[in-house]
Amino acid sequence: MGQYIIKRLLQSIIVLIGITFVVFFVLNLAGDPVELMMPPGATIEDIEMAREEMGFNDPVLVQYFRFLKGLCVGDFGDSYYYDEPAIHIVLERLPATLELTFASFLIAILWGIPAGVISAVKRNSKTDFIVRIIALIGQCIPVFWLGIMMIMLFSVKLNWLPTSGRGTMLHLIMPAFCLGLFSSASITRLLRSGMLEVLNKDYIKVARAKGLSKRIVVMKHAFKNALSSVLTILGLQVALLLGGAVITETVFAWPGIGRLAVNSIHNRDFMVVEAVVILMAVGFVLINLLVDILYSVIDPRVKY
Repeated sequence: MGQYIIKRLLQSIIVLIGITFVVFFVLNLAGDPVELMMPPGATIEDIEMAREEMGFNDPVLVQYFRFLKGLCVGDFGDSYYYDEPAIHIVLERLPATLELTFASFLIAILWGIPAGVISAVKRNSKTDFIVRIIALIGQCIPVFWLGIMMIMLFSVKLNWLPTSGRGTMLHLIMPAFCLGLFSSASITRLLRSGMLEVLNKDYIKVARAKGLSKRIVVMKHAFKNALSSVLTILGLQVALLLGGAVITETVFAWPGIGRLAVNSIHNRDFMVVEAVVILMAVGFVLINLLVDILYSVIDPRVKY
């Protein structure tokens, strides 16, 4: 198991280096940040002098390794738009995104796991049909459209919830529900499929033949063995929720790093965009690494 963890850790480091490479070169193809920073009346000589002072005249690989060196000490450079360290701006917005992600994930598992179990146990019943329809709708509805519809209904028409912003629990309800609905649908469908497969196994039939109660058979034997397949998607859903927050935060004006990324792209504030993308990528990789480790703990048969 130790060798498995070390190899997965090395793979994660290689992935992160690849991400920094892609992010740096893609963003540097988007335009010249020096022209954005200079005042409207700046001459060509002024622009060239500023570019030389900031190191943008150096070869691209030299700029990349300078960028990589800064990342090792947590230095993403200064924001062109806010005129302060990019990492400080991102970290100020990070708690709002984590709050939204946690609330969305809580909604996803509180609905997705029970719904998946009930749907599998009551296969081909009306309950199963309703759960599958809800899961299908949850995966088909675009998050931005659902968010707009909820604002029009619950905020504009009924005046029950605030339209946007962050402050109270009421502000969190709509964005968390929109973000959590899609994830809950994926969890429901995967868990239902896993439960149905496990319920047809011989050891489940033996457990029933022994006279064990239905609850024990379902929860102790079937659910426990189906959970290993769901664990992987749970980790992926957390990472996807971080990425999906970009759209949700924009729709609901939620002051997180997703909305910050969108605004920074519009402002061509490359340093902030790099900081957001890389931090989200690090979170994604770490979550997947943790899931792989937990998977090997739950199922010792997992090998590299």
